[in-house]
Order: sequence, then structure tokens, then C-alpha cells
Amino acid sequence: MGLGGCIILIAVGAILTFATDWDMRGVNLDLVGVIFMVVGLIGVATFSSIARRRRVVMPPTTPVVEEPPHHHTQDGYQNGYGA
Repeated sequence: MGLGGCIILIAVGAILTFATDWDMRGVNLDLVGVIFMVVGLIGVATFSSIARRRRVVMPPTTPVVEEPPHHHTQDGYQNGYGA
């Protein structure tokens, strides 16, 4: 169950707890709503802790090699001056 599923559980639980006044024999909808909200909150906490562990930045596997600058020579001259 992803983050979206946990948020849906919280929303459905809140609707069952606070926005309905149905009476079903043998079922307490307020308690069912609270259970849905608690399970959704546990899921959000678990998902965020797993996502935090996945965000570890690994160093690049290939080393960066810096090459020295190349000096171009033409007819024995360097940087505009004679050799």
C-alpha cells in the first residue's frame, strides 16, 4: 500500500467517524472509522521512513579524472611568444 492508499484510508475513516450517522446492528461505524484512520497514519509513518532510507545519495561509481590543459604550439611558438 502506497502513500495514496494510506491517505484514502484516513479520509474514509474520517468520513465514517465524523460525517455519517448510520446505525448498523452489530457494527460501530465510529470505531471502524477510527481504526481506518489509525491504520492510515501507521502506513504514512512507515512509508515516510522507508522513503527516507531510499534517498541516500551514493557517490558516483566512476572517478572524475581532470586532465591538464593542453598547450597548442604552432611553429615553435607558445602563447604568442618565441621559444
